[in-house]
Parts: sequence; structure tokens; C-alpha cells
Amino acid sequence: MDGRVLEAETPTAPDDDTVISFDRVSVIRGGNFLLRSVSWQVELDERWVILGPNGAGKTTLLNLASARMHPSRGAAWVLGERLGRTDVSELRTRVGITTGQLADQVPPEERVLDVVVTAAWSVVGRWREAYDPQDERRARALLDQLGMGALTDRLFGTLSEGERKRTQIARALMTDPELMLLDEPTAGLDLGGREDLLARLGELAEDPDAPAMVLVTHHVEEIPPGFTHAMLLREGSVVAAGLLGETLTADNLSKTFGLPLVVQRTGGRYTARAA
Repeated sequence: MDGRVLEAETPTAPDDDTVISFDRVSVIRGGNFLLRSVSWQVELDERWVILGPNGAGKTTLLNLASARMHPSRGAAWVLGERLGRTDVSELRTRVGITTGQLADQVPPEERVLDVVVTAAWSVVGRWREAYDPQDERRARALLDQLGMGALTDRLFGTLSEGERKRTQIARALMTDPELMLLDEPTAGLDLGGREDLLARLGELAEDPDAPAMVLVTHHVEEIPPGFTHAMLLREGSVVAAGLLGETLTADNLSKTFGLPLVVQRTGGRYTARAA
């Protein structure tokens, strides 16, 4: 679906292949709109990137999509459940998420393997929980897939920033989520670390068995290969949304970031610079 403008006056529940459905959603705090009348749908096989400057509403959008916030106006469904009318604690277990805030909550003395396996109980920091052998096997397999197989016994606090990011992604995948949300996954990485992580995210995006994915970033250079759609946000409103190649135009990005930009695409990757 490319238009993604929902016209019905009465909100209609989405079909089974729709993992996110926002119908004219607004979020208002202190009289200010963090999001303003956003309509958006994400289908099961889509990989979305959300772009915009600071304060555009990207984090608010992820908070809604992860069932950590309810809309002030409009209707929002996540994985077929309408926010405000469902048990969000159960819903959250079906969504994998990586954020800088979560990384800050991980005890630095936690083993890498335990950072991942504790996602099975939705806790941070292993205590006295009992885990099945298949939980540890799955955690090891995910870490190996992300190039962390040799570091399962390392302490989280001793990892490089890139290694921490890969550990967080393995944790987000631990519960076999139906939706995966990535909040600026390459922030703080050097060039080598960024390119390594983008390549791994690209492989995940191209896996037909992977969950639907939504990635937030400030930079078009940080869009992994294999992503299919984009939404551009400015001051809480949608500037453009749809297929990646049709949305990431110089005109749309210039409106989004408030300055004239030139956009280039080479080998499936994008760059942008001031005109």
C-alpha cells in the first residue's frame, strides 16, 4: 500500500497482514502536538525507515508502535490490537525493540548471553529465573548470526559500541517478535561499525521470515539495503510516506529538513548533501 491515507470516518480494524495501523493519530502533551493527525499502515512484509530532524516526532511514533504510549486522538492498532482497549503488557512481548535507553539499563557486569536470554522473561538483568535449554540455544544462535558468537561470555560493559548494538538486536529477536523497532541503531558508531551493522540489518531485512521492521534515523546514509518504505516527519506531521524510491526525493527531504538538499542513490544506498 502506498497512499496510506485512511479516509473512513469510523475506524475500521485492520486485516491480519497489517502490523501497524494509525488512523489520524495525534499525541498531545502540555498543549503541544508531538504527532498531528498521522495515518500510517505497515504490512507484514514491509521494512520502513522513519526520517526527520530532532523534534519531528520519530520517538513518539516508536513509543506508540511499541505500545508504550497511547494516542490522544485517533485510533492506533498494533498487531491487530487497538491501543487503549487491550492488555499492553502482553502486546509488548510480541514487539522487539532496540533503544539507547534500554542499553543504559543493562548491568555492565551482565554476560552477553544473559543480556539476550533474559528477553524471554522480559527482564533486564538475570536474577533467579530458570531458562529452558532451548532458550540458551536460541540466544547463542542469534548472537552467532550477528557476529557475536565468540563473545557470549564477555561482560556487556566491556563491549565496543558496535558489539553492544549487535547484542541488543539479538535480544530484540529473542522472542521471535512479529514487529521489530530500531531506534537509531547506528548512533555512536564509527564508519566501520556502522557499515558492518547496516550490512547485518540488510541481511535481516531481506529475510522473508524476519518480522516487519521500522527503523528510525536522522540520516539517509544509515538506511540499510533491503528497506522498502519511508516516512518523512517534520514537527509531528507527515511530509511524505510510501515506497522508498518514490519518497526519498530531493524535494521531500528538503521540506523535511528545512534546507535545499541534493539526494543521490548508488548501489541501493542513499546520500544527501546541501544543494
